Amino acid sequence: MSKPLFLLASISVLFAATVPAIAHHSFAAEFDASKPANLQGTVTKVEWQNPHAWFFMDVKDDSGKVSNWGVELGSPNGLMRAGWSKTSLKTGDVVIVEGSRAKDGSNHANARFVTLASTGKKLFASSSQGQ
Repeated sequence: MSKPLFLLASISVLFAATVPAIAHHSFAAEFDASKPANLQGTVTKVEWQNPHAWFFMDVKDDSGKVSNWGVELGSPNGLMRAGWSKTSLKTGDVVIVEGSRAKDGSNHANARFVTLASTGKKLFASSSQGQ
């Protein structure tokens, strides 16, 4: 193998190895366990992917204004061990979220529990931090 080709291959391997580490974060880096997020709204999108599943929901405040929130869940594998499936949460479902708000004040939260309003079923949802 030529030296330039070897160097390019080495750099590619190193870059590929760092991408998962860059994408993952700790709970404390983004969320504040002392700032509760108690939300109720309608699911608008579900992203069942690693390292954390996310869903988005429309939440109406006391004045009637609707805002879209992003809610981080645990890993898909952890959620399945806790009783979730890919179809546990669907667009249009009304849910109640108990969790922690984002440190930066944005409309993001990390969920500890998600309750399905239609059945009352409460699902453990956390990535295990902030409890």
